[in-house]
Amino acid sequence: MPLWIPITIAAALCQNIRTTMQQKIRGLLSVDGANFVRYLYGAPLALAALAFLVWGTGRTVPTITLAFLGLVTIAGVAQIVATSLMIHSFSLRNFTVGTVYSKTETVFVALFATYIAGEPLAFGSWIGIFVCLGGVAILSVRGKLSDIRGILADLTHKGAVYGILSGAVFAIAAGTIREASKLLTEGDFLIRGITVLACMNTIQVVLMALYLARRDRPQLGKVWVNWRSSIWVGIFSVLGSAGWALAMTLENAALVRAVGQIELVFTFISSRLVLKEKPSIGEWIGSILVIGGVVLILVTR
Repeated sequence: MPLWIPITIAAALCQNIRTTMQQKIRGLLSVDGANFVRYLYGAPLALAALAFLVWGTGRTVPTITLAFLGLVTIAGVAQIVATSLMIHSFSLRNFTVGTVYSKTETVFVALFATYIAGEPLAFGSWIGIFVCLGGVAILSVRGKLSDIRGILADLTHKGAVYGILSGAVFAIAAGTIREASKLLTEGDFLIRGITVLACMNTIQVVLMALYLARRDRPQLGKVWVNWRSSIWVGIFSVLGSAGWALAMTLENAALVRAVGQIELVFTFISSRLVLKEKPSIGEWIGSILVIGGVVLILVTR
């Protein structure tokens, strides 16, 4: 099994845990504050991991160019903007619609890889991506298949537009992370992936801190006061982000993000284990479609 596959699955699991924990601190922090903790507590961990690789294992930091810094800056800003667009889509429509349309990211990443990055996908991989997307849609509406028809019929709604835009901008983030890693020609995939992550998270901390200082200064204090809850968001965020960065260093970003849709299956399983709810037939179908799409992508790549 290629190494990027278990790394991607681990990243998806960490992202699922991070999202759950992030929801718990929403009562303590604003949306922007909750997003900020991802970078504030994640960046030091990424830098520490980079320092360990350099001084603990004898690796050297790859040569960092202005082109590389430009790409990771674009990726970092894109992540922040995409998250804001997705949250805005929730307020304009609802969580379900925003989630479904933000997951169009996989299609946009595939288009980016094919027509911009010069990494075209096999026909079977495209089919797998759309199968995954169908499964994601079903899981996002909790298996109520009739709701999906309503969502698809509402493409012109402003909430749907913001959701699709968030997917497109998330795709820019994924694509530029992949391109930035390709500019680092020295060292193994581990040092290159962690270098991308450390640089991107550091830039995100600076940019979001400046933004909050100007727009919502009290949140800066609340982030520090609530560090016991916030730090776990940062830990699982950096673990997930490290997984994405490492996987995208090894493989086409479109395939990585498509396989990463298995995160929705983790959400489905964990909610059932915690809430003890009986899964609907639609939810089983959605999970099978996601897993089946992932398998199709892997066997046809």
